[in-house]
Amino acid sequence: MAMSHRRMMFGTRASALAGALLLAWSAGAAAQTTYVRGNDGDPETLDQHKTSTVVEARILRDLYEGLVIDDASAKVTPGVAESWTVSDDGTVYTFTLREDAQWSNGEPVTADDFVYSLRRIMTPATGAKYANILYPILNAEAVNTGETAPEELGVKAVDDKTLEITLASPTPYLLELLTHQTALPVYPPAVEEFGADFVSPEHIVTNGPFRLVSFAPNDRLVAEKSETFHDADSVKIDRVVFLPIEDRATCVRRFEAGEVHSCHDLPSEQIASLRERLGDQLHIAPYLGTYYYALNPTRGALGDVNVRQALSMAIDRDFLAEEIFSGTMLPAYALVPPGISNYVEDGPQLPYANTSMLDREDEAIAMMTEAGYGPDNPITLELAYNNSENHRNAATAIADMWAPLGVNVTFNARDLPAHYAMLRDEKNFDVARAGWIGDYSDPQNFLFLNISDNDGFNYGQYDNPEYDALMDEAASEGDLDKRATLLAEAEALFLRDLPQVPLLFYSSTSLVSPKVEGWVDNVRHVHPTRFLSLSE
Repeated sequence: MAMSHRRMMFGTRASALAGALLLAWSAGAAAQTTYVRGNDGDPETLDQHKTSTVVEARILRDLYEGLVIDDASAKVTPGVAESWTVSDDGTVYTFTLREDAQWSNGEPVTADDFVYSLRRIMTPATGAKYANILYPILNAEAVNTGETAPEELGVKAVDDKTLEITLASPTPYLLELLTHQTALPVYPPAVEEFGADFVSPEHIVTNGPFRLVSFAPNDRLVAEKSETFHDADSVKIDRVVFLPIEDRATCVRRFEAGEVHSCHDLPSEQIASLRERLGDQLHIAPYLGTYYYALNPTRGALGDVNVRQALSMAIDRDFLAEEIFSGTMLPAYALVPPGISNYVEDGPQLPYANTSMLDREDEAIAMMTEAGYGPDNPITLELAYNNSENHRNAATAIADMWAPLGVNVTFNARDLPAHYAMLRDEKNFDVARAGWIGDYSDPQNFLFLNISDNDGFNYGQYDNPEYDALMDEAASEGDLDKRATLLAEAEALFLRDLPQVPLLFYSSTSLVSPKVEGWVDNVRHVHPTRFLSLSE
């Protein structure tokens, strides 16, 4: 259907459907099944092309459906695309869209919608900080940097229900990439008519199992089951309420009071008592993620790699893992977490991974002295982190570990959206807490953070042409074993230069009510509401 016709129909059809759904909700409100989810904070945005956090991913995963999705166990499964084929050389993916895929206003989801969406995220004016996750698409980087027109992007609508994506080179993890929220489609007429306001509840049009009803920052976000969703009959939850609860202990209290059905992250100091009190309502599972500190090399002493290595060397990661995070984390001496796919068997590590803390502290002090710093000539570093008792306790402990090196630490705590906005856009920090959760199981998803032109996520402002060249070579290497070796060489360079200090590997911690059925622990910590149900 022509875009102009869809744009004219947008307002009237959306209004009519909203009215009908409101009447239906009013008539059956008493019988509604409402799932209350504790979320780690407010979304900074609901624009899937400007998103970057798991807080937003949980919401967008309920509101939209991509070509492919993560199922309950985080395995790639068909979404809007009911099937696909791959060319012999691995560079052309042809997706067949399901006939019954619809937007929440009743309009069909078409291949043109995905073409529009993929072009939009790559258009420089969109300002998508995470556009580079889709750089494997042919000409994506050139479009995103303004070197060529969006029409040159390797995406094409063969017909209304056939989408063709051409890659610059074989990308074995493409389907996993497409489960990420940045690959979710937008409804073109809404974006064209309302601009940035297309995400507001009165304008938003979604194609997922739920539709946005209301969003009150610092209070709640409410979504209701979408009757136009192609698999609506299998969706057992009528209403999902996301509560922004940055303080993990508060989420625990509200869980125990029966006010929320699940919490996605927990205060580590309570893990032992939670295990005793709540038994199997406490879920701890391996998680594909790394907890790290970014170091700003433009700030005085931090420009010296020996200072950066000394700061890293003096951190007792075993203490952090066991005492601060109560055994829910593992010490990390590398950026890429264990258990990841498509990597070498024994990845590179920091050379002092197996050295005793006493010896490491002595060496760190000596390195600082050689660099001209110590208790008699101290340096002051501001340590920024987002509000959470876990992050605060870790920062306080690390400040104590750095004191013998002649490092005085001040703290700057912000709420989650403000902290990450500062990291991505302003980079106004000395040392800053960050975490990266794997969007797909491949080492590239961690190593790409430090590519020099990755302005959004290269918090340490790493600029090493040799590293970039290895990442480029790996991107064009079709042999998985050779590619893994190239990526390991890149990680070894990163660990040598240390623009960001890996501290811990994540485990996911959750509280899940026994009323919630269908929750499956998985390494992605992905739990779409569409696969859950509530018992009486």
